[in-house]
Amino acid sequence: MAATIVPARFQADLPMDRLVRAEPLSDEAVPMDVVFVGAGPAGLSGAIELARLVRQDAEAGGTLGEVSIAVLEKAEALGQHNLSGACVNPAGFRELFPDLQDDAFPFRGPVPAEKVYVLTKGGSWRIPTPPPMKNHGNFVASLSEVARWLGEKAEALGVNLFTGFPVESLLVEGERVVGVRTAPTGLKRDGTPGSGFQPANDIGARFVAISDGTRSSLAQAWQRWAGVASPNPQIYALGVKELWRVKRPVEAVVHTMGWPLPRDVFGGSFLYPMGEDLAAVGLVASLDAPRSSYDVHRWLQQMKLHPLFRPVLEGGECLEWGAKTIPEGGFHALPARLSGRGVLLLGDAAGFVDVAGLKGIHHAMRSGIAAARAVFRALKAKDEGPDALASYDETMAASETLAVMRKRRNMRLAFKSGFFFGGMKASLMTLTQGAFPGGKIDCEPDAEAEREVEAAPAFAPDGKLTFSKVDGVFRSGNKTRDDVPTHLVVGKDVPADLADLYANLCPAGVYERKGDALVVNPPNCVDCKATDVVGPRWTPREGGSGPRYQRM
Repeated sequence: MAATIVPARFQADLPMDRLVRAEPLSDEAVPMDVVFVGAGPAGLSGAIELARLVRQDAEAGGTLGEVSIAVLEKAEALGQHNLSGACVNPAGFRELFPDLQDDAFPFRGPVPAEKVYVLTKGGSWRIPTPPPMKNHGNFVASLSEVARWLGEKAEALGVNLFTGFPVESLLVEGERVVGVRTAPTGLKRDGTPGSGFQPANDIGARFVAISDGTRSSLAQAWQRWAGVASPNPQIYALGVKELWRVKRPVEAVVHTMGWPLPRDVFGGSFLYPMGEDLAAVGLVASLDAPRSSYDVHRWLQQMKLHPLFRPVLEGGECLEWGAKTIPEGGFHALPARLSGRGVLLLGDAAGFVDVAGLKGIHHAMRSGIAAARAVFRALKAKDEGPDALASYDETMAASETLAVMRKRRNMRLAFKSGFFFGGMKASLMTLTQGAFPGGKIDCEPDAEAEREVEAAPAFAPDGKLTFSKVDGVFRSGNKTRDDVPTHLVVGKDVPADLADLYANLCPAGVYERKGDALVVNPPNCVDCKATDVVGPRWTPREGGSGPRYQRM
């Protein structure tokens, strides 16, 4: 019998003492009314909508007065940490900007056509596009460009945008969140102040919106601190993506399933046209994979050699590379509450992703808009009580986002049965709009999934069509200091087999096994959060660290 390992048995606990602090605001704290943590589509949409509501109130002779709104972003510049496919449903943009036409939005173009294939190692066959995956009327876009465009709109409305300001802690008083504390900068590898040291900053706020994306440490910490559970644990996938300059235009949005993923690993690939000579290619795989040889980066490199992809990419140039986790738990993994005293959860931090439809951006924007309206009501009513933000939960519960997620509530979980049985169940769920099988399919956290110990096969990248993980980190634009302190909290006594799993799983080469020991290279990290799901915990580090995506 093959050896097995359960990652959860060696995973460090969430560092609650760092993430939630019952400490008073410092004397030099910056006072704000509302703080959005994270400049993605959720946080920026929320800031824009709130600023617009405040302006409209003033123009109508309201008595609310000036409201200070801040968006804190850990990247050095807007968009540098934003990565998605991205095939965008424009509904969120249309709701946020009702006076603009689609051609004014920061899209690369409409979806020209779409194709779905099942791959084998050497071939493929096209299948009808599953109804949830149809993209008629949608657009391809760069999420990095979307974030920069939304940032310009926010600044024009008077929103304060602070880049290079990662939030390390929620500051609490009693049962209420009263502000945030940023991470210090300029620390040496041993954690002592270096020549460029800048201490942490406290920012006070009447309301804090946690909108910092997938696998949010702050959202995890607040839920545990406030005792907010979910019917199922959140589960995740890891996506690795490349942007290519190609010799000929890609004429359709392409999705695939099957090879190179094993049959018991849920996921698939995409190839999107990004303009006349640009294409995005990527692969996504679930993080509950049952073998320690799991390696999405390697699978993507192998996939590019397939006859469906090679002719498109060969002779071209890989311009950018990136990686990011995706919340896949769906409806049953949403928190029982989305708000508390002084705090709200938005976008991917809450889990608003429709896995079956491969959509999250417009759902994130809707959550930002709904959060802004709830905060505005509370500000107008001068209400900071326990139910001040309850209208946010009510709005999201009645939203199209929740309707879609409820209808597809078990579709991802069906594939816990494997590719073929999962496909059959998902088809029945589509036909019955979620009535089959009804109820809830239970699942366990990804870290508790037992893994068979299996050596990773050898793979030698050619440096032209296929690349190493180090090549990928270089193409991510990562500029992290070599002597930055580690931001990764590693469990005790990590066995050699688990060190192999971390090394295989991490797309950026942060982890290595040397002998029987685990070696950690923190500067390589691109903040994908993959090992936070099953291994070493990710925590916020100094501003500007990590990738610098431009068109991802």
